[in-house]
Amino acid sequence: LIYVSNQWSRSSLYYLVDFSGNGDPLRAMNVDLNFDQGQYGFLASIAFTSLFAIASLGAGFASDRYNRKTLTIASAVSWSIATVGTSQATSYDEVVGWRIAMGLACAFATPTAYTLIAQFVPKDKSALASSLYGTGVALGGSLAALTVLLDSNVGWRNALLGISLFGASAAGVSFLTLPDDPKDKADKIDDALSLEDGNADADDDVSITSQISDVVATSRVQWIFLGSFLRFCSGLCIGVWSAPYYRMVFPDHQSDYAFAQAFITAICGISSGLLGGAIADRISSTIDADDDTVGPKLWVPVVGSLLAAPAWYLSVHSDSFETAMAFLAVEYLVAECWFGPTINVLQTTVGPKIGGTAQGMFTVTGAVGNLAPSILGFLYGQATGTGSESSSALSDLLATAVCAGYVSSAACFALGALSTPKTDPAD
Repeated sequence: LIYVSNQWSRSSLYYLVDFSGNGDPLRAMNVDLNFDQGQYGFLASIAFTSLFAIASLGAGFASDRYNRKTLTIASAVSWSIATVGTSQATSYDEVVGWRIAMGLACAFATPTAYTLIAQFVPKDKSALASSLYGTGVALGGSLAALTVLLDSNVGWRNALLGISLFGASAAGVSFLTLPDDPKDKADKIDDALSLEDGNADADDDVSITSQISDVVATSRVQWIFLGSFLRFCSGLCIGVWSAPYYRMVFPDHQSDYAFAQAFITAICGISSGLLGGAIADRISSTIDADDDTVGPKLWVPVVGSLLAAPAWYLSVHSDSFETAMAFLAVEYLVAECWFGPTINVLQTTVGPKIGGTAQGMFTVTGAVGNLAPSILGFLYGQATGTGSESSSALSDLLATAVCAGYVSSAACFALGALSTPKTDPAD
């Protein structure tokens, strides 16, 4: 619920704008607050990541040291407040401010969750477990797509209020159901042992810079981070610009698109994620224990990315709505398999002591990847002229940027799979 709320809150913006020229202030945030495509690209990407990138490192470091249940609940409450603030904004600048605050809050969701998964789930099911949690992206994304329907009925401001209510409810359920972080008990034992040895402050002296150095000590992790950055660039360009593109090209299918996008994201995205995790665990189980059983899991994102590139190209070059949605479904089905296996390989490679910092750094790659849709928005504005629309220009930009990111990320993941594994992981 927490991760679904995280993704819904941050992605809802994409479905609350209308650059077709026919939008009205009640249902289109950009019309109400008077901002253009370039400002939208900044709002959807850089505004969110301005604190998200920095906070992600701090969040990862904090999850290695502090109560992860408390961090999880506090972050959910905070991004829900930011969503309420956005709903009451009266200017573009106010939305930017609340978007920055949301980025700060959202940074704490994944480091806490994935380190708990790595700690408790058996190794032979770890990729699947990471993929299962990652389905929150698809579920949140499908709810975000359905925000179009909320927007049509109650307007963009009330739609955001409904999203914030879901976030607050998720925080309340987590407070009641999440078990206490076992790290608290472990820390008490470690503190007692440290006092006996006279090294009570040893762990506190560990700096975030030294942990970052430990995380990137292997070439495998370096290739994972580079490949993830490129893969995030592709995914974020799709996330930020696909809704404006399809609504522009198929203006008579806006309700159909909302249902199609929700269905594709939920069914194809979740199926791809779970299947990717299961295949990765299966690959690992067929390899002799004396060999590298972790790296080969990265072949899942390699194959998925290579298959996703042509599917996306065909989707944004289709003349009919049905054909475009069919290829978009194929794209989701093959592309979203990457997340769980990649996270699992990262966490297994670095070990549990610095898993939170590693996850925070992974999140930073996605945060920096948010530059891609902003740059795409700038290029689109340059290609069409201020205030004008061109579906062909946007189609060409989306095809080039997304496909290039997919192919180059596949190359990086392949090099990560072939790299020498860490022989003595931190425990």
